[in-house]
Amino acid sequence: MPVLTTCQHEKPAISLSQLKKRAERLLRLCGCAESELSILLLSDAEMAGLNEQYRGKKGPTNVLAFALHDGEAGRLVPELLGDVIISLDTSAREAEADGVTLHHRVTILLIHGLLHLLGHDHERSAKEARIMAGREKELLEKLLEEERRGTMIHLAVNVDHVATLRQARGISEPDPVLAAGICELAGAQGIVVHLREDRRHIQDRDVRLLRQTVKTKLNLEMGATEEIIGIALAVKPDMITLVPEKRQELTTEGGLNVAGQKKKLAAVIKRMDKAGIPVSLFIDPDSRQIKASKDIGATFVEIHTGRYCDAVTEKARDQEFALIATAAEEAYELGLRVNAGHGLNYLTTQRLAHLGTIEELSIGHAIMARAILVGLDQAVREMVALLPKA
Repeated sequence: MPVLTTCQHEKPAISLSQLKKRAERLLRLCGCAESELSILLLSDAEMAGLNEQYRGKKGPTNVLAFALHDGEAGRLVPELLGDVIISLDTSAREAEADGVTLHHRVTILLIHGLLHLLGHDHERSAKEARIMAGREKELLEKLLEEERRGTMIHLAVNVDHVATLRQARGISEPDPVLAAGICELAGAQGIVVHLREDRRHIQDRDVRLLRQTVKTKLNLEMGATEEIIGIALAVKPDMITLVPEKRQELTTEGGLNVAGQKKKLAAVIKRMDKAGIPVSLFIDPDSRQIKASKDIGATFVEIHTGRYCDAVTEKARDQEFALIATAAEEAYELGLRVNAGHGLNYLTTQRLAHLGTIEELSIGHAIMARAILVGLDQAVREMVALLPKA
């Protein structure tokens, strides 16, 4: 039976599809995979009306549960469980106070409401409250563990630096097109190239040949300039990633200021949408940029991991990791697909790969540096081995 999700809040700031997936996992973990559950998301004003009508209490509460049948914990659950009603306004305040994302807080409240539908009641006694709290913790841990275990994260290899070496001599080798094929055979599930305005490494011909030969997915990184936009529309890569670009920089130094150029970037996304090309925006782990990316219609965001990788102390690295983890979940709960990259190596990749909200990691320099010592095939296989398997 389905999970029915309904939102009556004007600004939900949460992905109903992601919430539904979590609810379905929770039902399965509770042994109720065939049962029907209704989830309703409301504002504080609407919740306050229900709270007073059914509980005789003034003001909103965070969650209410209305069972269609009287049940007892451990008994066979009826086919129709009932309704879990959650106030997004109260949830948002609680999430901020707890230092967690809205999606995480709503998940906790969903578990609480679901357990009420299954017969638990923390108001019956102190003992029952302890039992229910323990069950809530257990279900949350199992849910997050299952999500991490079930996530198949992809490796996309950036072959720009193969072209950098070629261009240093102005000859025809090494060939980034040949390198891309080796990477795919070694287990990479995507190839990334950045066609810069100054053509410092990847050339137009490389992009055309890669479009013809890449068997997995070709991601074209690019600045939002008319010349490069025209090339992308002609070549039609599997996706593009819009990045900031400065001629004087050695490599991309930070994320796009999406919030500051929404009109320009939205126009590019609209043109790509018409051509059937999904767009990713390379951004810093910043809530403002994530929301702006959603507003202008991006399919993906790629979170900039440079400061995490460059951190010189464990404390600083932990702080940067926390920012990335929070940003990834914020984007995920808004319905954006999430990638990450920049500066990742064989020491920093594995921790990010286990977050569960990130689909793909884009890695180039570290793999190419390792390839000088052990060969490109081996270097890619070593990175693939660090990623969690479904």
